[in-house]
Amino acid sequence: MGTRAAARQVLRWTSNATSSVHSPLQFGRCHLQPPCIGCRLFCSSTSQINLHSAHHNHELSRLPGKPDIGLDLRSLVDMGFTDSQAEQIHEDVYKVRGGSAAKNALPTLTALLVLGLNPSSVLKLLNKCPELYTVKESQLQQRIGNLRKLGLGEGSLQRVVAYYPQILTVPVKTIKNAVLFLREKCLFTVRQVTDILRDSPAIVVENINQLEYKFQYVYFRMGVKQAEMVKSRLFRFTLDEVRQRHCFLERRGLYQTPDKKGQTIIINPKLDSILNVDQKTFLTQVAKASEEEYDVFKRLMAREWQEEEQGRIEADSDVDEDEEEEDEEDETGGKSGYRMRRKK
Repeated sequence: MGTRAAARQVLRWTSNATSSVHSPLQFGRCHLQPPCIGCRLFCSSTSQINLHSAHHNHELSRLPGKPDIGLDLRSLVDMGFTDSQAEQIHEDVYKVRGGSAAKNALPTLTALLVLGLNPSSVLKLLNKCPELYTVKESQLQQRIGNLRKLGLGEGSLQRVVAYYPQILTVPVKTIKNAVLFLREKCLFTVRQVTDILRDSPAIVVENINQLEYKFQYVYFRMGVKQAEMVKSRLFRFTLDEVRQRHCFLERRGLYQTPDKKGQTIIINPKLDSILNVDQKTFLTQVAKASEEEYDVFKRLMAREWQEEEQGRIEADSDVDEDEEEEDEEDETGGKSGYRMRRKK
């Protein structure tokens, strides 16, 4: 569904809702006619019928056995959802509950439809991320606008939101900090940052320290430059996944860290061929090894990394203790020195 078509559909739904609000007022005009017993009886009976009809329609707009949470099933159907989809949305909002979910549900649905997503895509998206029901309309619009400013245009923005809807629950400031890190610490270009956000949107919630360590490992240890990182979608993979495959190739003599001039004795496989293939393809075409060999290697590497991590923790604790002792000596020495000067 295009953005313009979605907007027309939302406008049609709004018009229907407006006309339904004003229609009961037409029956009130009967009371302005000259007094007449027959007329009064007619108006009274008509009003009762109208009230009964409105009550009946209201009951149809709610799921039986569930309390009213302010979400009209008929409004959802008018927006383009099927009856079953509307009931599922109503049920999901009921599960999330809280005043914010019921209050923000319709604005959230409207914003996603206007974004250009069809009702089926919107439903799948909200099943993946029901937290979106609680996001305020102003925050949602602000976050969508920020993603557009970062270069995610029509098509790209819809694909990102459909693939990783959680990005609309992340504050603008958090996304800006991630972008700033990629630009200033990792030296990616503006275009490369946009490509990273499009292909690996979960990067915006990744721990910055872990992100930096992964970048430095691939850049310095593997000798891979920024352009190849972006092409291989590096940030979709964890550091352990990258290290396992790289170290396995290295210990088999199939990968070599480039020297200061970027030269190697052997031709290293591309990062894309290392990461963007399943394990079977990696072993048969790149590592030239069996699954048994790789399984044994992974167990050994896990033990090595655990020992390294333990040693790093102990070293850090020793440093902290030494610093505390030095601080105590400085304080003691400072006081004694001051006393000695006063005695002279």
